Amino acid sequence: MAHEVDFEEVSTVGLESSPVAGALAGLRAHEARYFRKKYDHVFAVEPAREARETIAWVHRILKEERDLVIRSRPLQATEFQVEGIRWAYVFYESGLSINVLYTVGDGKKRAVGFKLSDGMEVPAELAPRFKFARQRSKLAGTIRGSFFVIKGEY
Repeated sequence: MAHEVDFEEVSTVGLESSPVAGALAGLRAHEARYFRKKYDHVFAVEPAREARETIAWVHRILKEERDLVIRSRPLQATEFQVEGIRWAYVFYESGLSINVLYTVGDGKKRAVGFKLSDGMEVPAELAPRFKFARQRSKLAGTIRGSFFVIKGEY
């Protein structure tokens, strides 16, 4: 069952098992606010067990593009399309959030983004490969992020 993410009343629903549940909930709310303000899109997530296809698509891209396997357990995910862009998000128990931005049609903008919740360590599988920039958020505290461009077709 889908859960609409509220960015005014931040909730840890579905993220309770994370050691940084509050910060991860803030990160999820930060994304919800972005999509509401920019695209007037309601950001809703599903439990990982109901979003297996989305998670498999994200994990396939990670594996084929960079030979990456995320060790943390996925808790929630979402996939949607706005203005010709297919988006997918996976929120992990460790506090990691991975998103895929994939333009449909022209293929000009395609990337994978990583965001680390405030208070979490950089996952071992990402640490040697990516540098993380810092961003402040009223909802999420300090977010550290990185990305890579997708070269293949998915």
